[in-house]
Amino acid sequence: MPVIACLGWGSLIWDPRELPVQRQWFDDGPFVRIEFARQSSDDRITLVIEHSAKPVRVLWAVMDTTDINQSAEALRGREGKPSKNHIGQWVLGAPSPQQIPSLAEWAAARGVGGVVWTALPPKFLGVESKIPTIEQTLNHLRKLAGSSRENAERYIRLAPRQIDTEYRRRIEAELSWTALDKWRDPQP
Repeated sequence: MPVIACLGWGSLIWDPRELPVQRQWFDDGPFVRIEFARQSSDDRITLVIEHSAKPVRVLWAVMDTTDINQSAEALRGREGKPSKNHIGQWVLGAPSPQQIPSLAEWAAARGVGGVVWTALPPKFLGVESKIPTIEQTLNHLRKLAGSSRENAERYIRLAPRQIDTEYRRRIEAELSWTALDKWRDPQP
């Protein structure tokens, strides 16, 4: 039976909900170009693959299913049923995808036969594929109030510390929203 891995870098780690992953997230995933570059419907700025970002090592977990299509559909459900185009998938024998150039080598070294990941594009001010500048991101976050600000701060602070991006460093420096790494020690 092939091992199917799910890659994660944001809320999947600390809030997998009904995503059928085995309990542990491993911190030795492949390098992926990730940045805080997507304004969500609740005004958080979330992590997505962004082609001009510097690569960071992401996390991964083993899926409870051994079927790549079931794994992709489960991830799509967890992510709120975006288009099937917004769920990436790779299987053993295929070349590495452009988004994750070292994926085939990484998977082979770990005995992984398939991988799924969230492939939502950047988005800002309602425009798909618009990448906000760091100044636009900071201005947006500064203007948030109440629960919108709390949710935005929570997302950024709970993102695993190893997701060390340019935007994160500026957000930490200017807003003091430092990483908490609570996902490592889940509370009962």
